[in-house]
Amino acid sequence: MKDTVNKLLRVLLPIVFGGAILWWMYRGFLWDEVVSALRRDMHWEWMLLSMPFGILAQVFRGLRWRQMLDPMDEHPRRVSCIRAVFLSYASSLVVPRVGEVLRCGYLSRYEGTRMSRALGTVVTERIVDVVLILMLTLVTVVCQVPVFVHFMRRTGLSMESLLFDFSWAGWLVTALCALLVLGMAYLLMRRMRVFDRSRQVLRDLVDGLLSIRQVRSRSLFGLYSVGIWVSYYLHFYLTFYCFDFTAELGPVVALVAFVVGTFAVIVPTPNGAGPWHFAVKTVLMLYGVEGNNGAMFVLIVHSLQTMLVALLGLVGLVGKPRRS
Repeated sequence: MKDTVNKLLRVLLPIVFGGAILWWMYRGFLWDEVVSALRRDMHWEWMLLSMPFGILAQVFRGLRWRQMLDPMDEHPRRVSCIRAVFLSYASSLVVPRVGEVLRCGYLSRYEGTRMSRALGTVVTERIVDVVLILMLTLVTVVCQVPVFVHFMRRTGLSMESLLFDFSWAGWLVTALCALLVLGMAYLLMRRMRVFDRSRQVLRDLVDGLLSIRQVRSRSLFGLYSVGIWVSYYLHFYLTFYCFDFTAELGPVVALVAFVVGTFAVIVPTPNGAGPWHFAVKTVLMLYGVEGNNGAMFVLIVHSLQTMLVALLGLVGLVGKPRRS
C-alpha cells in the first residue's frame, strides 16, 4: 500500500505542480487570441521546419548512446537505441525522469544489453550534457550580461530583489521548484542504494561511466554531442519566425531564452511544463515582447513540441523489435 501511494505521488505531484504554475500564468488569459493566432497569424511553415530538428536531436542521442555501449562489448542495433530514446522522452511526459531507466530496460529486454552498464552510460551522457550546457551558458552570459542582470532582478534572484521586491507568488514558485528538485535527488539516491548489494553491478556502472574514454571515434562522439544541442537550439529558434512579435528578435535572444529554459526544465514536471513557460516568457518580456504575446508563444510552442515527443514515443512503441 505504501509503495502504491509513493508511486501515485511521484506521478501526481509533478503534474499538479506544473499545472498550478500554468494556471497562475494563464488566469484571465484571452484564449480567443490563441485560436486566432493558430488560424490566421501563425506562420506554420516555420513550425514545420523546426520539427525535423527535434527528431534529429533524439536520433543523435540514440547514436551517441550506442557508441558509448560499444567499448563494453554491448552491441545493440542503432534502430533499437533510437527507439529507446524516443520512448524515454515520451514516458517522461507522464513520470518525469523515468525515461532514463526505461530506455535501459528497453535495450535489456530487446537487445540483451546489461542493465547496469546501460545505466552507467546514461549517467556519463548526462555529465557530458551538463558540461556542454554550462559552456553554452558561459558564452551566453558573457554576451548578454546586462540582460541576465535584469533577468535576475526581475525574477527575484538578485539579493536586492530577494529582500525587497520578490512577490509571495515568486517565493512560492521558487521554493516549490527547489523542493521538487531536492525530492527527485533524494529518490535517485535511494534507488542507487539498491546497487550496493551487488559488486558486479557496481563494476558495470563504473564501466559505463568510464566508457567515454574508450569510444572508437572521439571526434564522432563530439559531433553527436554538439549535434544534439545544435538541433535542440534550432528546434526552438526557428519557432521565433512563427510569430511577427518574435521574428525580429534574432538568434542571440533565442539563445538566451533557450539557455534559461534548459535550466527551467530541471524542475521535474512533465516536459518542463510550467517552469519552462514562466522562464521563457520572462526572457521574451525582457526583450520587449508584450506579456500576453509571450504567454501565447510559450503555450503554442511547448504544446506542439510536446505533441512531437509523444508522437515519437508512439513510433518507438509501435516499432518495437522482436525480443532477442
